[in-house]
Amino acid sequence: MIRFVNRNQIDVEKYNYCIEKAIQSRIYAYAWYLDIVADNWSVLVLDDYDAVMPLPWKIKYGIKYITQPFFTQQLGFFSAEEISEKEIEEFIKNIPKKFLKISLQLNSENRFLNKKLIKKNNYILTLDKEYSSLYKGFSKGRKHAVNQGEKQNFSIDDILFSELLILSKENYSFNEIRANEYLKLSKLVSVLKSKGKARILGVKSKNQLIGGAVFLFDYKRIIYLFSAVSSEGKEKNVASLLLNSLIKEFSNTARILDFEGSQISGIATFFKSFGAEKETYFLLRRPLL
Repeated sequence: MIRFVNRNQIDVEKYNYCIEKAIQSRIYAYAWYLDIVADNWSVLVLDDYDAVMPLPWKIKYGIKYITQPFFTQQLGFFSAEEISEKEIEEFIKNIPKKFLKISLQLNSENRFLNKKLIKKNNYILTLDKEYSSLYKGFSKGRKHAVNQGEKQNFSIDDILFSELLILSKENYSFNEIRANEYLKLSKLVSVLKSKGKARILGVKSKNQLIGGAVFLFDYKRIIYLFSAVSSEGKEKNVASLLLNSLIKEFSNTARILDFEGSQISGIATFFKSFGAEKETYFLLRRPLL
C-alpha cells in the first residue's frame, strides 16, 4: 500500500535506511539533505518504507506545486529491490491532486518507456582504472588543457567554502540562484563537511584563489556540485586542473565521478572530454491546467 506522509510524520530512521540501502541511492534524497534545500517536502511510502518517493514542494499564490530544489539533480523512487515501470507509475498516480503542477527529476535507475516523460542527460566517469588508463580516455584538447595548466605551478588544495562563495559572487550573476539559495548552499556545505561528505578544492595563483569546486561524496558517487572560476582561471584551464586532480586522486577506486549535467552543449562537450559517458534520467512534468 502506498501512502502520502507529511514531513512531520516521517519515520526518519526508516526513511534514511531506505535511501541508504536503495539500488538507486542518491545523497540528495536523505532527510537531512532535503530539510536544508527544500522549502517543504513530503514522501510517498510503500508499506513499511520498502520504497519511497520524496516530493519537494512549494506554495505560491495559494497554489501547491512539486518542484526540484537547487542542488538536487536526481530524486525519484528508491528501494532495495528493482522497481518496475508499472510500480513507478503507481507511485505517480498516488501523488495527491492538491499539487496542481509537477516538475520533478527522477534518477537514472528509474527507467521508462513512457514517452510523456522528458529525457535529460548527465555525464559520469567510472574511476575503477589506473589514472594512466583514465587519462588515455581524455580528448586531445583536454589533455592539452591539463598539460598547459600543470605548467603554471598553481597550488591545488582544500579551501574554505566562504572563499569560493566570494569568488562566485565576484565573477558570476546567476539570475536563478538568489540570496536565499546561497544561504541554503552555505548551510548544506557546512552540514556535509560535518558529516565528512564534502570536499572543497581550490586553485590558487600567487596565493590568489582563481577557481574552486564543491564535491559531494556518498558511498558510490563523487558529485561535482558547484564551482566558480575567475577570468584568469578560465584562461589557465583551472576547471580542467581541478577535475584532473580529483580523477587522479580517486583513480582505481569503485567511485563514479558524477558531473551533474548538462543540457547545455558546450558544458556537455567539456564533461565528455574527460572520457565521461552519458547517463539518461527523466523529468516528470505536469503543467498547471
